[in-house]
Amino acid sequence: MTSKARQEAALSGDRRVSVIGAGEMGRTLIGGWIETGVVDPASIFATAAHEPRIARVAESFGVEGAVDNRRAAEFGDTVLLAVKPQTADHVLSEIGDVLGPNQVLVSILASVSTAYIERRLPEGIPVVRAMPNTPSRVAAGMTALSAGRFASPEHVELAKQLFQPLGRTVVADEKHMDAITGLSASGPAFLYIVIEALAEGGVKAGLPRKMAIELAAQSCLGAGKMVIDTERHPALLKDEVTTPAGCTVDGILRLEEGGLRVTLIKAIVEAAARAAELVPDE
Repeated sequence: MTSKARQEAALSGDRRVSVIGAGEMGRTLIGGWIETGVVDPASIFATAAHEPRIARVAESFGVEGAVDNRRAAEFGDTVLLAVKPQTADHVLSEIGDVLGPNQVLVSILASVSTAYIERRLPEGIPVVRAMPNTPSRVAAGMTALSAGRFASPEHVELAKQLFQPLGRTVVADEKHMDAITGLSASGPAFLYIVIEALAEGGVKAGLPRKMAIELAAQSCLGAGKMVIDTERHPALLKDEVTTPAGCTVDGILRLEEGGLRVTLIKAIVEAAARAAELVPDE
């Protein structure tokens, strides 16, 4: 099949996707694609380093699975690279001569640039870098995309069509990918702590724990949706809740005293810095 024919087939929904590295994020994406109908299970080939692990993945999702990364690379029109960043060099050397310019390699590896990948593959193979997050599993994810040297707008569109049904997508300059990793990829973990803390506050105030968790989680979900749907600055939305001499302003004062704002900023900055260090861009 020619490159153009593969692209047209994928854009029409008739795509084959290989997931090299069905770890936590790989499984998250497989589950999201199947549940949203983006990719049929029969059109997914997944790999893992150990037979028992990939057997569980294959059984759970009804996909084909193996420990052979080269078979996976041959199978897919779109090949998703989802291994640990530290193993990127080994895996790329393993699959490089199997890939061709009529495929697109989508990498979700933190810290690994498209240039790093391209130097380890035959020239001309399209590479798109993607940074999704785990809420993609429930179609509430956030994915940033950036194109490599040989990736056309059509290749980016192919990647976008994979991730858009799992939440939202943005196309970003690759120089921002480490910051995006620190914010939207690591961010859910920080927000889970916020939800847990809010719920603990509710329990302290007398609420049943299950109810407190539901109230806290839905409040965070609703606040995020308000920002997205209204396109208003969070500070303005905050002011609408903060009535003069009301209870909310007392709570905000306590948050400011505890340094919540500065702590979250530092958490993002440090996570982004760490993302840049995982693999040297040789």
